[in-house]
Amino acid sequence: MLTVFAGIILPFLGTAFGAAAVFILRKNDEAPEKALGGFASGVMVAASVWSLIIPGIDMSSARGRLAFLPVVSGMVLSFAVMTLSEKIPARRQGKTSLQVFAVTLHNFPEGMAVGLMFAMWLRGDGEGLAACFTFSLAIALQNIPEGAIISMPCHSAGESRHRAFFKGVASGAVEPLGAVLTLAATGFAQRLLPVLFGFAAGAMLYAVCEVLSQKSEKHAFISRLCFGFGFCLMMSMDVALG
Repeated sequence: MLTVFAGIILPFLGTAFGAAAVFILRKNDEAPEKALGGFASGVMVAASVWSLIIPGIDMSSARGRLAFLPVVSGMVLSFAVMTLSEKIPARRQGKTSLQVFAVTLHNFPEGMAVGLMFAMWLRGDGEGLAACFTFSLAIALQNIPEGAIISMPCHSAGESRHRAFFKGVASGAVEPLGAVLTLAATGFAQRLLPVLFGFAAGAMLYAVCEVLSQKSEKHAFISRLCFGFGFCLMMSMDVALG
């Protein structure tokens, strides 16, 4: 069990390591923040496609040309939730709240994916232990810039370094939780995973739009919704039409 614990805690440690950047980089230094924001955006787009959307579609391959449906359903739900969070809590809690919410939101199904890998290994019908740790390490490396893009903006917004670091760490705490819940209910989680992968991908893509668009842009949320619609439409056509 210590081996499984090490595997499911690894992604969380990646987030914590990235959040620790707040103790190194200077407050209000825009250059590293912009660099981290751009780097994390690239990471999140790539992770959305190759770590979430494509595996989610593969899991639903039995549906044939409708294999995209669970993932798209999750993405549509995610964009709806993110839009609502931007309209209500994000407005009250400050400009960094949406990014914190998005990163935290997508970490949960990532944790579930790690938990599922180890659960299948324990049952003897999955990948080997080395493959499980490779997957967990890949998630951990992806989480490093994500931890930094939580803690750095929070500190720049006026929060203490320790509080900003805690927020970054907390955003990754849901990953081991998702892994443990999946270990406890492997069969149910496996059926639900494509939808959750789509939900996580939608949250990350919405957050990328938030980072890249101007806050002052009138009706910016409409452009983000249209981005999501266009992405889902093209993905659905690509799968359905071969």
